[in-house]
Amino acid sequence: MKAGVGFAIKHYFVKKLTEMPRPVSDRDMTARLPLSRDSFATIISVCVPTKTNPDEHKEVFDNQLASVFNGIPRTDNILLIGDFNARIGRENDRWPLAMVKRGIGKCNSNGELLLALCSEFELILTKTMFK
Repeated sequence: MKAGVGFAIKHYFVKKLTEMPRPVSDRDMTARLPLSRDSFATIISVCVPTKTNPDEHKEVFDNQLASVFNGIPRTDNILLIGDFNARIGRENDRWPLAMVKRGIGKCNSNGELLLALCSEFELILTKTMFK
């Protein structure tokens, strides 16, 4: 294994899990937490390949992550957390729903991929809301 992701979950929540966290690969895993009787949150923890990884590693990761998203019930709340090795910059004209205008610097290729993923699955980057 060259990478690894995981979760630290309070005992209180572990007792409430209807299923154990599920590894997808050595770079991503999911956990589904009950919020109320009919409401769930799916948390996806990822470690994105760095820019120095071969393109085929990035493609495999992107395909696995897309299949994870496609397997999540549409009614679940989604939290995507992890190390994205991305810079999203401050230009949000192309991604108005995925980010706000508080990013810094210039966007890199992993940032483009992250913003495209957020747009496709209606996610918003929250860290960019803070200076």
